[in-house]
Amino acid sequence: MSEKFTGSFTQQEALSEAAIEAALQVLRHGRLHRYNVTEGEHGETALLEQEFAAQIGAKYCLAVASGGYALATALRAVGVQHGECVLTNAFTLAPVPGAIAAVGASPVFVGVSEDLTIDLDDLVAKADQARVLMLSHMRGHLCDMDRLMQICDDAGIIVIEDCAHTMGAAWKGQASGRQGAVGCYSCQTYKHVNSGEGGLLVTDDPDIAARAVMLSGSYMLYERHLAAPPPEAFEQVKYDTPNISGRMDNLRAAILRPQLYELDAQVARWNERYRVVESGLRDTPGLTIVERPEGESYVGSSIQFLLLDWRDDALQEVIARCGARGVELKWFGTPEPVAFTSRYDSWRYAEAQSLPKSDRILAGIVDMRVPLTFSLEDCAQIARIIREEVGAVFQSEAQHSRGRSG
Repeated sequence: MSEKFTGSFTQQEALSEAAIEAALQVLRHGRLHRYNVTEGEHGETALLEQEFAAQIGAKYCLAVASGGYALATALRAVGVQHGECVLTNAFTLAPVPGAIAAVGASPVFVGVSEDLTIDLDDLVAKADQARVLMLSHMRGHLCDMDRLMQICDDAGIIVIEDCAHTMGAAWKGQASGRQGAVGCYSCQTYKHVNSGEGGLLVTDDPDIAARAVMLSGSYMLYERHLAAPPPEAFEQVKYDTPNISGRMDNLRAAILRPQLYELDAQVARWNERYRVVESGLRDTPGLTIVERPEGESYVGSSIQFLLLDWRDDALQEVIARCGARGVELKWFGTPEPVAFTSRYDSWRYAEAQSLPKSDRILAGIVDMRVPLTFSLEDCAQIARIIREEVGAVFQSEAQHSRGRSG
């Protein structure tokens, strides 16, 4: 009888005792609002910003209500105007083009390569269409950041990095989010630190940082920030920057601070699980492993593989057969958006665009979460199930093909 996986792909680990105790301390004193502090007290949110900035080597950090809010705030802080075009990945999740639309701008989609990163040749071709690139490190895949930054520097393009899937990752030793003008991170439940919702924005630019702090709803309390530029940086922006309130509160910040200390250890655990799944899938007929570049230090909190040039019916059969055996896979080729798997042609608030090379790759992308609640044995079992079901469908397709040709 075929083995069946019985674990959950959406169950995260429980919060640590340190995070629970930190949350209880905030609940006991009741000062949840980030600016509600006693004399001489630094609130949890201000401390989180200071600690995250130090951890990744940024001058300034702002904690906000969500990763999507961080993205929209970054766009506003670099001066994106209503009607302006912004470059972004064709392979990303809905909050990225959503942030562009939220500021009244228009996404211009750049293609995806078989490495699942932004197509740098397509970026070169479209570099004259916008002055800002919102670069999505989708599902934790980092492109050649040296070449990307050279392209953007040569074209005068400001880079905002969407690091929702790359907190803890690096390119040639430099933390993800530190190559561009702004780095934005998510603290949503399925990301690398968990406060349910939440976001972080980092930059070394004092003008961008000052605008972001004002945009987040600091009123005139910006001096209570520990990772913001000095007061004089706010003099030019404090009267003409709108308050679009999206602050993080002290409760969520308290939960996150202990998780930052544990991040490196958690990354090692994710990567151990990732490598077990990857090893189990390698050399499966019809299945392409997405190889990681030498300069990338990744976080394997999810894994993707390609079933390139498969018929839709065959690929759907793989998804269904694995699902029947308890393995939850997401397919980016589905004609209708399902949960998180929408794609550039699903977002009809954006102008219709033609990306045939990317369409072929998107049609073959299969995606799977790798929660830390999985054991290494779980990961090996999951890989066996995927391998068996991909192999069975691939063999059946090959037999049908031979039958038709005969």
